[in-house]
Amino acid sequence: MTAPARLDAPAPPRLGADDLRRLAAHIDAALADGGRPSVASLAEAVGLPPAEFRRRLEATLGIGPRELLTGRQIAHLRERLLAGDEVTEALYAAGYGSSSRLYERGQAALGMTPGAYRRGGAGVAIGYTTAPSPLGLLLVATTQHGVCAVYLGDDEAALVAALEAEFPRATISRGVAQDAWVAAAVAVASGQAGEDVPLDLQGTAFQQRVWRALRSIPRGQTRSYAELAVMIGQPAAVRAAARACATNKVSLLVPCHRVVGSNASLTGYRWGIERKRRLIAMEREHPGAR
Repeated sequence: MTAPARLDAPAPPRLGADDLRRLAAHIDAALADGGRPSVASLAEAVGLPPAEFRRRLEATLGIGPRELLTGRQIAHLRERLLAGDEVTEALYAAGYGSSSRLYERGQAALGMTPGAYRRGGAGVAIGYTTAPSPLGLLLVATTQHGVCAVYLGDDEAALVAALEAEFPRATISRGVAQDAWVAAAVAVASGQAGEDVPLDLQGTAFQQRVWRALRSIPRGQTRSYAELAVMIGQPAAVRAAARACATNKVSLLVPCHRVVGSNASLTGYRWGIERKRRLIAMEREHPGAR
């Protein structure tokens, strides 16, 4: 019979900022050579056995080695597409061995085909709906690939106007791709654990790293902006990490409300400090993994 886990067991040790920088440099060097590094080589880069490396990486970023590799590869793909590279050129520069791999993995992460992403998302159809929540009126917008925006407010017309201003080249209409995606956002707005739903996020490689780190912060906990910068392996980029939080369009599901000042002050929040205070308080009453 397996013994129950000790409640007072120490948390796994985390990777340090230097370790994260070495990992990023190792992956970038491999991708620049047209390859994808192995998990064993990642562990070797930080001087750890593979099993211990995996444990520490998950404790630090909330993801495993393969997710780290894929995320970094997608970041390279985004950078090359945004720089104006042709899709085929960006494909090989990001370490993809074939166009089928690019469209299989790239579309899932970009939320649209690489060609559409390179054109700035013009012509993308976005549907939206609004729903009441303990934090006020919730606007959830979706594409066929996932949730692309979650806003909080009191007036539907103002929320729709904000959506149109942030996606000026999209076709916007009422109606969402999946009701379950809306339910997930409403659950988080109520302090509960929302189901994992696909997100259609557009942003720079740096913003994407920040947003992934935000999603690894457990419900009921907070991190400072300095800690967030360390989580993405760039401890000096505190202000840039804060700006990435401020530009997050998918509030709640990408929980920028879980980031506070170095003295635990609530600092700013696009949807109002009082909403941030209530949301953190509700999540602390019902802590959990997400």
